[in-house]
Amino acid sequence: MTDMLHLSPEALESLSMRVLRHHGLDEAHAGAITRVVIAGQRDDCQSHGVYRILDCVRTIRAGKVNTAAQPRLVDGAGSIVRVEADFGFAPLAFERGLDPLTHLARRQGIGALVIRHCVHFSALWPEIEALTERGLVALALTPSHAWVAPAGGRRPALGTNPIAFGWPRSGRDPYVFDFATSAIARGDLELHRRSGQPLPTGCGVDAEGRPSTDPLAVMAGAMLTFGGHKGSALSTMVELMAGALIGDWLSSESLDHDAGAKASPCHGELILAFDPAVFGDSAESQARAETLFEAIESQGARLPSQRRYAARARSREQGIAVPRALYQEIQALAPDA
Repeated sequence: MTDMLHLSPEALESLSMRVLRHHGLDEAHAGAITRVVIAGQRDDCQSHGVYRILDCVRTIRAGKVNTAAQPRLVDGAGSIVRVEADFGFAPLAFERGLDPLTHLARRQGIGALVIRHCVHFSALWPEIEALTERGLVALALTPSHAWVAPAGGRRPALGTNPIAFGWPRSGRDPYVFDFATSAIARGDLELHRRSGQPLPTGCGVDAEGRPSTDPLAVMAGAMLTFGGHKGSALSTMVELMAGALIGDWLSSESLDHDAGAKASPCHGELILAFDPAVFGDSAESQARAETLFEAIESQGARLPSQRRYAARARSREQGIAVPRALYQEIQALAPDA
């Protein structure tokens, strides 16, 4: 069993801030990243928790992120908010666009946040929950690096291309899902490699196009989409909506920009927010939603994110669990190491 430490949020925050500030990020960027990775670790999302601090440092060292970037609002039109991330990390760009997006959604019923030229490494559900906390329904799409072969192919052409959705619930945790359109998240490949564990079958192929459960072989070959042609079609939609439509890079262009540095992907992101109170009777909408959720749970089925919420409750009681070896690896990057 992995040797785990149980740490307070304050202890993890201090470590993350020291590491990120030491590697050239200002207080605002380091704080936004820290909030995202601690949320992931708190919810036992190991592939998107404090492990991602290592990704951020590697990306900085590779020169593939603008550490001096200051995300700024640029002219939008109608129900669109635009944030230019200037090739900086994405979390601060999202935070800068959150209030204007909320204002648009409440005024017009719907708002779109377009983030351009951001280095994106995190899960999408923290962004989704930031909107459900404000009573808004939310949908987020983003490309990545071209690591994934389309259905019927064997060469990478698509990103892992996650899709996330959230529905607010009065007095309860929101209904949220966040999944990659690949059969497994890219970060999970690295976690399997680090632990020496094989991948589940159906996750990828090697450089010759042969099915493989070896993380290194799949990294050299291609990941696969979930659900065959269905996952492939959804992944293509993400490329079009959060790449071509908003005038930002496709996953293939992000990988070309990386040029073998193995840094975090650089591309755009599209986030849509909807205000139920503007669309119709908010109370009636909530009642219908709860009827649906009850029909699912009453037969023993699980709603998405319930595992995360249970982990969140454990973290509040026991502290946030972090593998000791990972903690020591991050600690070695701090200025006082």
